[in-house]
Amino acid sequence: MAYTDIDDPSAYFQTSIYTGNGGASHAIDQAGNSTFQPDWVWIKKRSGAVNHLLHDSVRGVTNLLVTNNNDGDDSNSNIFIGFDDDGFRVGANSASNVNNGTFVGWQWKAGGSASTNSSGSTNSSVSVNTDAGFSIVSYTGAGATTYGHGLGVTPNVIIIKKRTSDSGNNNWFVYHDSVITAGSGIKTFLTLNETEPLKSNGSATTFTSISSTTFGVGTDDIISESSHTFIAYCFAEKQGYSKFGSYKGNGNADGTFVYTGFKPAWILSKRTDNSSGGEWNILDNKRDTFNVADAKIEAENNGAEETDVMYDILSNGFKIRAGDGNINASGGTYVFLAFAQNPLVTSTGVPATAR
Repeated sequence: MAYTDIDDPSAYFQTSIYTGNGGASHAIDQAGNSTFQPDWVWIKKRSGAVNHLLHDSVRGVTNLLVTNNNDGDDSNSNIFIGFDDDGFRVGANSASNVNNGTFVGWQWKAGGSASTNSSGSTNSSVSVNTDAGFSIVSYTGAGATTYGHGLGVTPNVIIIKKRTSDSGNNNWFVYHDSVITAGSGIKTFLTLNETEPLKSNGSATTFTSISSTTFGVGTDDIISESSHTFIAYCFAEKQGYSKFGSYKGNGNADGTFVYTGFKPAWILSKRTDNSSGGEWNILDNKRDTFNVADAKIEAENNGAEETDVMYDILSNGFKIRAGDGNINASGGTYVFLAFAQNPLVTSTGVPATAR
């Protein structure tokens, strides 16, 4: 029988959908079984072409990053105005709260205020939730070195962004252990703000090592440029709550079944072997309440929510329901990140129900 490390996933991840009111302070409450003060909030307007907005408790309330471009931190005091004990607050800004606009806000719980982590050769500042396998790591580039991530287990996925833009490489960097092996000489990575497949920056090395305590960066400016500041979002799988894997497409509407061990609440997927259909697709159980799930948002562009047949969301995973290159090219390789609505079976034997 399946088991879970987390009986109530809503204690660590939630999706909120809301309608803007144009006010100076609009509180967005969580609607799950549990409520928590989030440490990472990702907001996207559904009804229009507006940038993705990423805020976290480590960088501070007013600082935002955007997944659909390679800009550094932007400081804005009215797009996002606070982390609440049961959600977040947005201000009078059209990007997050235009009157009658529709929005989604995805929220993860880390560990609150960051503290110094000295596990690596160079210190980092870390907010960590070891129960949920999630940490937010702030560090200053120092060339080839190692930084502590605080998880206590080896992370499967690390998403990194240089916070200060310059003439070098400022793209988002994604390490995913299903398609990348950290080690000496490794140069490959995925780019969150592009549709490109696995790529490299010439001779520069990227991830040189990864362990239960640290990740090691090489000489590539995208993650280690000296004296620049970076933020890293680190994820380690927790059975019944999160799954980070890959699958092969078969090119038809009776597509691949992907086992997660839980009913997914949120899925991010990306083709890694070709730029055709290389979008970063995001679906969730609040915008899509029945199968087939088709309310898609793409992380690499600022477009409005689209309708595009994607998956059946099941009690133990998801099944591909289209044959296009975006999610299911024949022989195509795809990575995914998924978080749970319910574990397949709780620790007390309660099964998940189908949609």
